[in-house]
Amino acid sequence: MVKEDKLQLLRDILLIDDREVAQAINRRIETITDTIERREKLSEKVDPIIEERLKLFVEEIPLSLGPVITDTLKKQIAESKDQVVEALYPIMGKMIKRYIQSEIELLSENMNRKVNDTFSVVAVKRKFRALFTGVKESDLMLSELDAPNVNEVFVIQKGSGILLGNLSHTATVDKDMISGMLTAIKSFVEDAFEGGGQDLEAINYELYSIHIQNFHTYYIAVVISGTYTKSFENKLENRLLKLSKSLSPRISTLTKEAIDGVLIEFFKKWRVQKK
Repeated sequence: MVKEDKLQLLRDILLIDDREVAQAINRRIETITDTIERREKLSEKVDPIIEERLKLFVEEIPLSLGPVITDTLKKQIAESKDQVVEALYPIMGKMIKRYIQSEIELLSENMNRKVNDTFSVVAVKRKFRALFTGVKESDLMLSELDAPNVNEVFVIQKGSGILLGNLSHTATVDKDMISGMLTAIKSFVEDAFEGGGQDLEAINYELYSIHIQNFHTYYIAVVISGTYTKSFENKLENRLLKLSKSLSPRISTLTKEAIDGVLIEFFKKWRVQKK
């Protein structure tokens, strides 16, 4: 009897261990199954949100990081000008060489065409202009090939350099900064050379000429590309004098937008008359 009790006790102990192991395994399986099911359910809800955020992130990167990258590049270029020049010089040299060759060929073709067109009405007019103005006919031909063109007009307050009005045919970085720099250069030159009240009238910068016409409380600066001839300068001076008759009496009361409008209308009419 005692022996049977011991065997029964041993069986109970063994069965208890087996049951506990089986229960532990079942609990583990249930936990894993529940986790998988919850992840699948969670993915159904989360995946669209993640995809939408990723799409927005891709769209917003240029807007948020673009200015930062641009500023960083500008700073790096400013601090490493020599290295940038060394890297770009071979490429830019070839481009400039090709451009100059192309322009020389184009100039040669245009000159040949004008020379061959010696007896045309335009050629006869050119000869008379050369005769009466004293300008060489070759110079007149060059001016016809590269006619002067007004790119920018600035109406600037004397002394302060405040931009009162502007007409622009090109993309300019900062018009207020340009008006301030022009005033600083103008004041420096006029003071440095002690011109006895004389005013700076022109600045030449590579392919551009800046015509400056002075009035009592303001001056007008006109940026010109092309061949800036004496005849064009005289014509421009006369036009600016006519413009000043409209601006001067009310320059202190007009807003910048109003002066911009006056410039647009004035130079639009002038372009029509030139055609």
